[in-house]
Amino acid sequence: MVHYFLEGGSFMWPILISLIFGLAFVIERAYSLMMSAVDSQTFFDEISQSINENGPEAAAQVCEETGGPVAAIFHAGLTKMHRGLNEVEKAIQNAGAIEMAFLEKNMIWLNAVITIAPMLGFTGTVVGMIAAFDAIKAANDISPAVVAGGISQALLTTAFGLIVAMIIQTFQNVFVSRIDKLVLDMEEQSVKIMDHLYDQEAKK
Repeated sequence: MVHYFLEGGSFMWPILISLIFGLAFVIERAYSLMMSAVDSQTFFDEISQSINENGPEAAAQVCEETGGPVAAIFHAGLTKMHRGLNEVEKAIQNAGAIEMAFLEKNMIWLNAVITIAPMLGFTGTVVGMIAAFDAIKAANDISPAVVAGGISQALLTTAFGLIVAMIIQTFQNVFVSRIDKLVLDMEEQSVKIMDHLYDQEAKK
């Protein structure tokens, strides 16, 4: 692999840098999404029980001590209970938008690597073909030995650029799937907590 990398010429270095850049954001997103994971049904049961037994202030404290987007939107809503349920609903919606933006943060850099890595590879291909034709011109000969170096460089840069894009694209697809699941979970739990709070209000 090192041999092929060196044979690819100078354009292999920016492709390698784009891979390292992309993997850095892959690690950051993987850690962030892993920390956002929570058993939402168990958490909802815990919060609803806390509301019933100790009031919204105690439930908000539990949310503050728990990580994840569901806990964040619950906390935003419960801290506005003194303003009425309409304000609670608005706070939950606003917090949901913020949490969604947080979940999607830095995804644009993965898209950038997916786009730029093949472009670098294709640019290296063009440079390699130019080198091949220059070699033909200088030698006044079109034998395979004359053009092999340039064509090899051209093919290697294309291959490595596409491989980098495929690696990052795979991670991006996994993250998008996970983000979609978390967003759906937030929306579902938002409806459930509002229904619970309206039920509590009706019993008073």
